[in-house]
Amino acid sequence: MGRYRRGGHTVYELHCHFVFTTKHREPVLRGDVGVRLRELVREVCRARDIRVLKGRVKPEHVHLFASLPPHLAPAEAMRAIKRKSARKLLREFPRLKKQLRGEDLWSRGYFVSTRGDVTDEVVAQYVMNQDLTSDDEDFEVSE
Repeated sequence: MGRYRRGGHTVYELHCHFVFTTKHREPVLRGDVGVRLRELVREVCRARDIRVLKGRVKPEHVHLFASLPPHLAPAEAMRAIKRKSARKLLREFPRLKKQLRGEDLWSRGYFVSTRGDVTDEVVAQYVMNQDLTSDDEDFEVSE
C-alpha cells in the first residue's frame, strides 16, 4: 500500500471506510453468497479505479476500506457497489429474495468516514503556521 497515488496532474491519498448493511440486517452474506459478494465488490472497484485496501464481509454487513480517485465521490462509489452487487446476487441466488422478504438486498443508507495519516490537528497547525497576516481566526488570508 503506497503512501500516495498519482493521476494526470494530481497526487492524492483519499481513503474511505465504508460500512453498509443488508435490508433489515438479515444475515444472508454467508458462504457462497459472501464469497461472490467479495468478487463483485472487487470487480466494481477495479472498473472505477478504486483500490481495496482491506475489507470484511460479515453475515449482515460489509466493511470496506478503500482508496478512491479524486474524481469519484464516496456516494457514487457506494451507489455503484451496492447497485451492481444487489442486481447480480439477487439474480444468481434466488433464495435471497425469500430470505429478505422482497427485492432489496441492501438497506438504504451507509456509513462513510475518511481516513489518512494526517490528523485534523496536524492540518490545522500546518494551515495556521503559514505566513499569515490576517486577523480572521479560522480562514486567514496570506499576503
